[in-house]
Formats: sequence, structure tokens, C-alpha cells
Amino acid sequence: MENVYAVIDMKSFYASCECADRGLDIFTTPLVVADPDRTDATIVMSVTPFLKEKYGCSNVCRVKDLPHVPGMIFAKPRMRYYIEMSAKVVSIFLDFVDECDLHVYSIDESFLNLGPYLSLYGCTAEEMVGRIQKRIKDELNLLATAGIGPNMFLAKICLDNEGKKRPPFRARWFQKDVKEKLWAIRPITKIWGIAGGISSHLGKLGIYSMEALAKTDPLLLKKEFGVMGTELHRLANGIDETDIREKYVPRERNLSCGQTLYRDYDRKGARLLLREMTDDLCFRLRLGGYKAGCVSVYCGYSASSGVPGFSRQRSLNIRYDDNDILYEAVLGVFNEHVCAAPIRNLGITFSSLSSYETQQYSLFESAEDLEERRRLYKTMDEIQNIFGRNAVLRATSLTKDSTIRVKHTQIGGHNA
Repeated sequence: MENVYAVIDMKSFYASCECADRGLDIFTTPLVVADPDRTDATIVMSVTPFLKEKYGCSNVCRVKDLPHVPGMIFAKPRMRYYIEMSAKVVSIFLDFVDECDLHVYSIDESFLNLGPYLSLYGCTAEEMVGRIQKRIKDELNLLATAGIGPNMFLAKICLDNEGKKRPPFRARWFQKDVKEKLWAIRPITKIWGIAGGISSHLGKLGIYSMEALAKTDPLLLKKEFGVMGTELHRLANGIDETDIREKYVPRERNLSCGQTLYRDYDRKGARLLLREMTDDLCFRLRLGGYKAGCVSVYCGYSASSGVPGFSRQRSLNIRYDDNDILYEAVLGVFNEHVCAAPIRNLGITFSSLSSYETQQYSLFESAEDLEERRRLYKTMDEIQNIFGRNAVLRATSLTKDSTIRVKHTQIGGHNA
């Protein structure tokens, strides 16, 4: 059976969803997915290909960076709608391949193992992908782009460098194309998986291209990068033996939440937000049946302060799902490292998670108090599960510094 993989990406997904809902053409419509009612520093989530190609707009920009285009349409983000559209796309994929041959990489991009199905459908890989693209266009009015290759890596590079560029928005690379196409890509940071840190390290070795990387002694790369060095050398030669059916299961799970603040916060206001985030993560802990044995806190300051942020963690002697105990641990880390600079980013993570059936107690805590609080928080969880996350909250949620009520109406920090 021939190894054939495809990577299918939805072109300008969020903007395309908004155009599909409005019956507009993404190649002639100046549409931006962003909420301009916040501030002009609001991050743009997506723009149509029309704005990218004619005006040089980028998805990685802020509202203030957009050019003045006549008739520009601002669409406020609707994350629930985008998730529903993504689910419909995945449903179409599953009409063509089994779940074990599908890897959903992100909300708008997926890997498909086509090899086992080509003889079944009696078609080429290009024809099979074309059928998938047509289904997505006919049923959802979205444009799917695709890269096809003998492995997942080459399929992805083919997508990024050829499949996305022009109609029919699909391309195929073979192993024989490595020297002519893969090695020709400049700069090396355009290669999927080679970010600034890795490219900087490669630059110190005099390696600035995939060709140079492919011709470098693999023992030198292993010495410099460890196991990753061997993998980089193989990828530069177009070799990727990743099996899509071998699903990755992380050794350790964690739960995290964070927020970028729309104004400067002082330490008192930040402590309130940390309390709210702790309550949210504890709700998720109990929902999953976990307790946490480690807390981490991230704090970022206003850029104008010139003060670097911090990220620190603290291990606990006993695993907990108790809001008050975990908040005390979070607060301890925060108070130890925070300075007086204005705060613009906050995040917390609970790790060292384990499932539980019984509760371990400490000699320094009252078992009765812990059990009473557990019953209280469990009751609050049940109320929120039935009536919504804003059904019961702390009184501090009514203060000006609180963000919890708004966050509960959002998905990923955007309007649901």
C-alpha cells in the first residue's frame, strides 16, 4: 500500500465562515474578523484573501495596523459558530476516512491518511482530495486547500508552499521533489517546525537552508540538538516515519487558564483575577475527577514598564481540588515574585494531576473543614452545570476589577 498523506487547511477560516454566512466571495470582499469596539490595539483574528492579496494585510496584526479600505466589513468573532463549522468539516473528512486515519491538528487544519482508501475509491490521491474539497465547498461554502505527500511532513510543507497558492488549491510532492522543492525554500524559518530558536542555533553552525541541513553530518546535529538533531537531518532529507495511527498520549496532564488584560492592573486587582481563575480551574479539576499536586503562576507586565514578567511554580505535599488551598498556593507564588509594575497578563496552571477515589489529609488541616468546603463547592459545581457558569459566583464578581462574568460568556477570550 502506497504511503499517501494529505493536509487539508481551510483558507482564511474565520473570515471565510463569516463570508459564507453572508453569502459573500472571499476573493472580492474586504472582511476582517475583529472587534473594533474594544480598542484599536485589538488583535485581528482573520482577514479575507482579498485583503491579503490586494492590500498586503496580515492575520498577525492589530486593528490599528489595517489599511483604510472602502467598504471594509468588521465581523465580531463568533467562536461557537466557528467551532460548529469546524465540526462539520471534520464530519466530511470522516465520510472519506476512518477516525484512526484522521488527525485534527487545529480548528482549521487536519492530516488525513489517504493510502488505505485509494483502491477502495478507485482514484488518485489528487482526485480523492478534490472530492473532499468539492463536498466542503458545496455544503459549507468554504474553500479547502491541500498538500499531498508520501509522509506528513512533506504533505505539510507542500501545503504551505504550493497548495495554498493558486487554484485548484491542491498540490502533491513526491520524495523525488525534495532536492528541487524542499531544499529551495528560503528562509529556513518558513519550514514547519523550525522556529526562531532552532534556526538561530542552526545559524551558529553556518546552516541557513534545508539543503545545508540535509548535508550536515548527523553526528554533529545530534551533538548540538540531541535526538532532535537526528530528526532535523531526516526531515531535511524528506524522511518522516510518523504513523498517524499511533496516537500520542501525554505522560502528564495539566489544566491552565490565562488572560490578557485590557488595562493595567495593580497587585490587588491581580489577586482578585487569580482567585477567579483558581475557582474556574478547580471546577474543571472536579469535573474531570482530578486533584493537583503543583501550581504554576505566570505574570506579565505592561510593555511600557520595561520589567520582565515571571513564571514560577510550587509543588504541594498533597494533591488537592480545594479552591481555598490551591488559591493559597497560587497566591504564595504570586506574592513572592510580583513587583509594583502594572500587570497586563496573568495565567495559572495546575499540574501533577491524578485521579482520585479517596482524600488524603494533612495533620495541619481539619478534615471536617475540608469535607464541608468540598460539599459546598460540589453543590456550586452542580448549580453551574445546570444553570450556567454565572449562576452562582463570589460577590467580588460585581467589582470593577472582576472579569469572570464576561469570560464565562466567551470561548477562547472571544464572543461565543
